Amino acid sequence: MKLFSTLYLKVMNAAEHPKAPAILSVLSFAESSFFPIPPDVMLAPMALRMPSRALWFAFLTTMFSVLGGLAGYAIGYFAFDLISDWLQTTNYWNNYLRARSWFEEWGVWIIFIAGFSPIPYKLFTITAGVMVQPLLPFVLASFVGRGARFYLVAGLLKYLGPRVEPMLIKYIEWLGWLFVLLLVLVIAWVSMH
Repeated sequence: MKLFSTLYLKVMNAAEHPKAPAILSVLSFAESSFFPIPPDVMLAPMALRMPSRALWFAFLTTMFSVLGGLAGYAIGYFAFDLISDWLQTTNYWNNYLRARSWFEEWGVWIIFIAGFSPIPYKLFTITAGVMVQPLLPFVLASFVGRGARFYLVAGLLKYLGPRVEPMLIKYIEWLGWLFVLLLVLVIAWVSMH
């Protein structure tokens, strides 16, 4: 069964859809405040399929991600009391407490780190609102962190994509299962700490 090659073809076809930039924008906004799927899953195939527009896609992803981060900040600032009981019944509560401690240790720099890394950015946007982090440094760190990440993804795929895609297609099943294994290991590691 070729699970990942079938999925790859579907994602690549979706990346060429006329509404793909709008979907990318909505996904970028949602992921920064409440949705679990990162926009890279849409940005990467779009940059690979349309390299001439890759940097435009990175710009859209960055802008809407930062706007979504502001929505996450607003959730934390205005509505945390409404979601805190639910959070306490999930794994997110410990992650929230960890995010708070990282804010206390690193301040706004943690927004830059969360924006660039695969750490769930939304957790930090909401926590920033709860802790009433200064808004201007929050926005600037978000722009720099998110922008660096998305421009790196789009830029690499713009310049290396056409050369890498044949190899990607050839090894997509192996790469897909390797990613699943790494994800399981990361989840196991995070749950132990």
